[in-house]
Amino acid sequence: MEAKDRHNKGGNGDTMNSNSNIITNPKEENTIFVYFLSCFATIGGLIFGYDTGIVSGAMLLIKPFFDLNTIWTEIIVSGTIGAAALFSLVAGFTTDFFGRKKTIMAASFVFTGGAILMALSPSKEILLVGRIIVGMGIGFASMTVPMYVAEVAPAQIRGRLVTLNQLFITIGIVISALIAGGFSEMKPDGWRYMLGLAGVPSLIQFCGFFFLPESPRWLVSKGRDVEARAVLVKIRGTDDVTRELYDIRTAINRDKQLDQGCVLGKVCDTPHVMKALFVGSGLQLFQQLCGINTVIYYSASIIKMSGFPVDYAIWLVMVPNTVNFLSTFIGLWAVERFGRKRLTVISFAGVIMSLAVLAIGFQLSAIYSPEINGNITETYDGNGTVITDSCYVKYTVCNDCIKDSRCGFCYDDIANGTCLQAQPSHKEERAQYGRCNATDVSATGMHWAQGYCPTDYSWMAILGLALFVISFAPGLGPMPWTINSEIYPLWARGTCIAMATAVNWIFNLVVSFSFLTLTETITTYGTFWLFACICLVGMIFTLIFVPETKNKTLEEVQLLFMTKTARESQQALSVYDVEVSGVDNVAHNDVAHNNVHKSEDTRM
Repeated sequence: MEAKDRHNKGGNGDTMNSNSNIITNPKEENTIFVYFLSCFATIGGLIFGYDTGIVSGAMLLIKPFFDLNTIWTEIIVSGTIGAAALFSLVAGFTTDFFGRKKTIMAASFVFTGGAILMALSPSKEILLVGRIIVGMGIGFASMTVPMYVAEVAPAQIRGRLVTLNQLFITIGIVISALIAGGFSEMKPDGWRYMLGLAGVPSLIQFCGFFFLPESPRWLVSKGRDVEARAVLVKIRGTDDVTRELYDIRTAINRDKQLDQGCVLGKVCDTPHVMKALFVGSGLQLFQQLCGINTVIYYSASIIKMSGFPVDYAIWLVMVPNTVNFLSTFIGLWAVERFGRKRLTVISFAGVIMSLAVLAIGFQLSAIYSPEINGNITETYDGNGTVITDSCYVKYTVCNDCIKDSRCGFCYDDIANGTCLQAQPSHKEERAQYGRCNATDVSATGMHWAQGYCPTDYSWMAILGLALFVISFAPGLGPMPWTINSEIYPLWARGTCIAMATAVNWIFNLVVSFSFLTLTETITTYGTFWLFACICLVGMIFTLIFVPETKNKTLEEVQLLFMTKTARESQQALSVYDVEVSGVDNVAHNDVAHNNVHKSEDTRM
């Protein structure tokens, strides 16, 4: 069927018609420049990844520095996400009006300013403003970078180059873990360096983009064909770009004939574009509802909740982050071999299993939580007066004790544990009184656990997180972005990608803002079981609705969402255009496009 569909269509290196001697383009050369261009553009992904990852470690220091409660913690984390959701929509306008290049440069500039403000924040309110400004830059970049790379990439390696964005995201996450670990001992101001250093790569990208070209498809859409040709020659490494330039111009001319009213209205009135938007937005929704950004934003907190002290938790974040980075190479290798759809389905299956491991680990930890030893007497400052506060007398198991933010678990052996009130100014370091009141608790042979319980099942959290990112990185990570950059016609691409990206950020916001609340309401293991069930629905969605786009040009992919009648009409138009060797057949095009829309409106 694919061979039949490709028989009569133009594209990057496709034979147009075997029954004529019209055009058979030679295979396009790939140059080092197109890889350099893609890597420089996907620094935007590195910035996104760094900010996503650094929050995990930084919040462990920011929370006590500003004495944040659960709501303020979620607001600080989610402020960036909310701004990104809004400005990914704004990016739909700026990419169409100002161009892809200028939008990416604006993203870099704004992000740099936000990073500086975060580093200098004197209060939690100013820190929130900095997080929101950073979110503006991330919103611009997350929508524009995949589109830019897809529009400059040759069809045969487009999936690989767009997947580079996900690779750079994981690189940013790994770098953030190293930076967080390195500055974690610089208390109380280490978090300032963690957040401020985010401005370095964005500044590099901003300067570098002065020397990089605009998207050739955007240039053609603005009537700047000479510039577009020069860009294509440079990034293809050959002067023979006439076929590709013609295909781009033809597609744009057809789109302009439909250019009546606002783009959003046209999207709603065009059935095959609405289908594509449904698929693209659905993939972005399920990518977030699987819980990936709880794993990234709160990975240190998850590891701490599983039973590791803070100092260990910050460094153990390196395990899932490094695995995430290495696993992305699987996606780079597999995307053009297995295809987008199969890779996404396999990824969903792996994520479901890893979430089950996390849920079971936390469930076993809760079931076998250490009991409070009622036979141990704790006294105030060793003066013989027995402690009577609620932490000491109210709780019978560690799991209940540590849910109270005022309390912590004090023990020398798990069987000899008590629940004590934490020192308000040093909650994670010692108790306010009793056996764990010493400045250096470990030197006395005691252990202090605030916010977590010692357990034999801590390893399951590390295993679950590692399995999660191994499964997520090759498929669910890059594929929603790759597929969204391919499935829309040029006239709707900016608007539709902006809308799908906004869906991603909105549900990112929902998940990140509710994660800590969910763990307190339905338990940690209940939260991960919820994510697993949502992933199962996502896998079914992918199997039913997502088409395969591997090895198809951007112009061909549009046909996948049309009805059979509409597709045949569009293919007939392509053959006619080539045979008459012109792009100004306005009368014929009007009739053909009317047939396409009529056939779609009467579908099924």
